[in-house]
Amino acid sequence: MAIVSLICCIVVLENQRNSGRDMEETETPNKDVKENPDICSFKEMGIEKDLPPIEQVALTVRTSDDPSLPVLTFRMWVLGLLSCMTLSFLNQFFSYRREPLTITAVSAQIAVLPIGRFMAATLPETKFKIPGTKMKFSLNPGPFNVKEHVLITIFASAGASSTTAIHIVNIVKVFYKRNLDLYVGLLIVLTSQILGFGWAGIFRRHLVEPATMWWPANLVQVSLFRALHEKEERQKGGVTRNQFFLIALTCSFAYYLLPGYLFPMLTSLSWLCWMFPRSVIAQQIGSGLHGLGLGVVGLDWSTISSYLGSPLATPWFAVANVAVGFVIFMYIIMPLTYWFNVYDARVFPIYSNDLFTSTGQIYNVSAIVDPNFDLDIQAYDKYGQLHLSTFFVFSYGLAFAGVAATVTHAIIFHGKDLWNLSIHAFKDKKVDVHTRLMRKYKAVPEWWFFITLALTLTVTITVCECYKEQVQLRWWGVLLSCGLAIFFTLPIGIIKATTDKKPGLNVISEYIFGYISPGTPMANICFKIFSDITLSQALSFLQDFKLGHYMKIPPRSMFMAQMVGTSVSALVYLGTAWWMIDSIPDLCNTAVLPADSPWICPLDQVIYDASVVWGLIGPRQIFGNLGSYGAVNWSFLIGAMAPVLAWFLQKLWPEKTWIKYINMPVLIGATGLMPPATAVNFTSWLVMGFIFSFWIYRYHRQWWQHHNYVLSAGLDAGLAFMGVLLYACLGLENVSLEWWGSNLDGCPLASCPTAKNVSVEGCPIFS
Repeated sequence: MAIVSLICCIVVLENQRNSGRDMEETETPNKDVKENPDICSFKEMGIEKDLPPIEQVALTVRTSDDPSLPVLTFRMWVLGLLSCMTLSFLNQFFSYRREPLTITAVSAQIAVLPIGRFMAATLPETKFKIPGTKMKFSLNPGPFNVKEHVLITIFASAGASSTTAIHIVNIVKVFYKRNLDLYVGLLIVLTSQILGFGWAGIFRRHLVEPATMWWPANLVQVSLFRALHEKEERQKGGVTRNQFFLIALTCSFAYYLLPGYLFPMLTSLSWLCWMFPRSVIAQQIGSGLHGLGLGVVGLDWSTISSYLGSPLATPWFAVANVAVGFVIFMYIIMPLTYWFNVYDARVFPIYSNDLFTSTGQIYNVSAIVDPNFDLDIQAYDKYGQLHLSTFFVFSYGLAFAGVAATVTHAIIFHGKDLWNLSIHAFKDKKVDVHTRLMRKYKAVPEWWFFITLALTLTVTITVCECYKEQVQLRWWGVLLSCGLAIFFTLPIGIIKATTDKKPGLNVISEYIFGYISPGTPMANICFKIFSDITLSQALSFLQDFKLGHYMKIPPRSMFMAQMVGTSVSALVYLGTAWWMIDSIPDLCNTAVLPADSPWICPLDQVIYDASVVWGLIGPRQIFGNLGSYGAVNWSFLIGAMAPVLAWFLQKLWPEKTWIKYINMPVLIGATGLMPPATAVNFTSWLVMGFIFSFWIYRYHRQWWQHHNYVLSAGLDAGLAFMGVLLYACLGLENVSLEWWGSNLDGCPLASCPTAKNVSVEGCPIFS
């Protein structure tokens, strides 16, 4: 499919370039415009009517275009594909580790700049005529330009976006230990990544072209592109952004030798465990990996950024909301529920995403699965009901509350604005200068999207019907999941495009299909992927298209880059996963792996547990009338009412300006990544967020503006390169150090239960 898209784009390329020779048009916005929180204030200011009505866009995005700049160049192809494959390999490689690291596209965005300029300075400028055509080709069509850079970043973004369908491969082969053919896994991965593109194109006129659909996150990228391509002279005694990036990369690369190999305990410094080496309760409180993490700190960038992303790129109000949510959940709710023995909490570890029997032993899932990969009801009744740690139960409750809070928050605080934005998108369709400039490029035909949707949907249904023993999802499940995703694409797209908040469908999709078809774990995972993940892919496609809209990238070139990048990344992700499963003994098997092994697969473990809870056993047996945790369903109501409380507080005390920064979806969903995220991930992230997003931003604004994002990218890149180097040189040969500092947490008793007469290997028995 990627090859078909590439051929289509090459065919239209010559016409596209010819039609663009007379398109240059430049307009400059009023430089006297003042910052105004009223996003639609330009009309009142008397500024030209086709300027963007969103003030942030008008102040950030250039209203000019140079269509003579080459886009689909040799440099773009080489660096784009290289960035895509590199990030795909690194992100899949790190996803199996205890502290999974996501290498973002920003790292590639900065790293390829000097390489692109080097290629522009050294490659020959000779033009070659393609036989049989009038087209000419050159390895070096001129200086490395911003449009090439944008398309390279689009390729890198495809590699940076995790391919969730890979979890199907991991869960079937590693956890359930079932057979999955390589080509079946390949088709599921490819179709799940591309399927959402089909209907995303249908909505692009409503979510991309209207000026009121402004996608706030793209403004960060636009600002960075402008900073990198504006001429910068090194000040006396200072360094340029590129020089600072290389310094940060080198330091990060060298430092990760300590937590990555020489001194792993830097990942989680739990001083309470050192003070009380024989106390279960003290270690439960102090452990950063298996407990509440009170006072714990991690001096490891992978610990800081692995789940919550870079704290350097998060605004302070969001950091503050996460901090409040984390403290309330981790240090108030969890201790109270555990030590008051809610849901027999003390029979199980205080922090765990494992599945248990009623006596606190690990639940043997294989004992309740029949040869057809379905739930054996008689075996389940005989073996006993599945139990969860109280932490895991309440994490699902927070997920329920977070979904409800997002909907209520959008209605209460953005309902009127979203309605007005919808009116503009569907009726007025006001054309700003960016849309007017882009309309002179050839648009992507509608039939390209319809063909993409029809082909991928046909392949998906065919795979599910022909290999239903491996996949379990039937044709009607595919159609239902796609229908759910299509239905929510526009409303969630409007929220995402105007507020940068995206309500997820993962829990709701698992919940719905768990009631429709209990006892089919793989079908439940596939249903979630073809609903929630395809929706995410559709929104990612639209967001990238809006970035191209701002940067004046020809739409057909954008479509090609997204399709090829997504296809290549899916292949690399699958190949990396298959290779690691075959090459690392006991991958993900925490019962066999050494305690300090990094290959515990925390993300896959959570999804596997979800497949058991929602798919194999079903929500009715756990959260319904047949289960023990039915009260958790009240979380939907609590989450729905929480934004009402925030709105009431704003009305009651309007003079308290800090109240308006309370964001209940962020506050409630702060710990939504726990598990697999641990306490040390949050405590370290919050400290760094306070330092950079509050203190440095407020008191050292110039330094922050010049170096903050570059530092984040340098830390990511240095860590990634050293991590791969350590594995290639030492990990493959099983070379390790054994000393006190090799113990990751130093809290061996943190996972012990505290109930009376519960026997767990390696733990003291309370009497």
